[in-house]
Amino acid sequence: MLMCRRWLVCSLKGQYRSLSFSASRRSVMPAWVIDKYGKNEVLRFTKNAALPIIHYPNEVIVKVHAAGLNPIDISMRGGYGAATMAMKRDPLNMNQSGSEFPLILGRDVSGEIMECGLDVNYFKPGDQVWAAIPPWKQGSLAEFVVLSANEVSHKPKSLRHVEAASIPYVAATAWSVIVNTGGLNKDNGSKKRVLILGGSGGVGTLAIQMVKAWGAHVTVTCSQNAERLVRDLGADDVVDYTAGPVEKQLQTLQKFDLILDNIGGETEKWALDLLKPWNGAKYVTLVTPFLHNTDRLGLADGMMQSGVTIGCKVLKHLRKGVHYRWGFFAPSGPTLDEISEMVDAGKVRPVVEEVFSFAQVPQVFQKVEQGHARGKTVVSVIEDQKE
Repeated sequence: MLMCRRWLVCSLKGQYRSLSFSASRRSVMPAWVIDKYGKNEVLRFTKNAALPIIHYPNEVIVKVHAAGLNPIDISMRGGYGAATMAMKRDPLNMNQSGSEFPLILGRDVSGEIMECGLDVNYFKPGDQVWAAIPPWKQGSLAEFVVLSANEVSHKPKSLRHVEAASIPYVAATAWSVIVNTGGLNKDNGSKKRVLILGGSGGVGTLAIQMVKAWGAHVTVTCSQNAERLVRDLGADDVVDYTAGPVEKQLQTLQKFDLILDNIGGETEKWALDLLKPWNGAKYVTLVTPFLHNTDRLGLADGMMQSGVTIGCKVLKHLRKGVHYRWGFFAPSGPTLDEISEMVDAGKVRPVVEEVFSFAQVPQVFQKVEQGHARGKTVVSVIEDQKE
């Protein structure tokens, strides 16, 4: 329904474009950038970052009110996925190596539309929006960011920007993994048994609420000090991984229809035995070697290695009657439209662990890098004085 509504609005005759922002704006903006890959010392604040401009008629410029950080930002700061991101930015390989710098990180944004391309009819300047920014694009740790309109959605009316900025990237990831790959949705989720391995982080806390809203029975693994949080979000069973081997604790429970793995590593060796065999049950992991392979072997050989790896694993487990899948983030404005409705209906709420100022971005990276998250860490770029 929401996708149809978006299509209908965008199909209306007449085009809208504000020229006031373009005509009067300056050419630079404040931002946190990196000029090379490395640890936290590569972060640099500048007041002279190039202000983004609209290159394509389906793009919008968003004034950033709040930005969210994710583990992918820590990895990208160190160069993780650089080969694949370079290909996405420059498919014809026309630019020299290092052309992505200065690079702005930050995958979540909540803010205000400032300018719209000629083909954008679903949004107008002044709209309050949120988005999950693809990792090959410049990020949200800046005053402005440019995005494709199909990556943007109207922000939930019930949330302030610092709350809204905690949701888009993990929501788009959870939706991609659970709905697109796992095959679970609001129409078939009732009474399905779902296991979330590592449920207290950003993706886990969002996934708990999504599948619970659809009527699923949710089991979560986390440490004891996160149990209250995940139960408050709707978890039915909680397994404390610090209380002994987690696989033995899970083996005492009924088998599952879907497993979402945020942990990776050794979990693959035993997690698929927890699925209902010959019943369409799926194991989906977010911890894949895809980008590591392309970084190490190059794009072509890395993709080939990844294809061989997942092909072998799929066949191995298919013989046991269960499905093995890799899950990935997928940017989508229509997905965020769905999540926005769930938020305003009270079915999903933000889980913000801590809010930092824009001047504290290096501390934000340090905090996220430490792990053991209890929800999301957010940067307030503009104080929410008018909300």
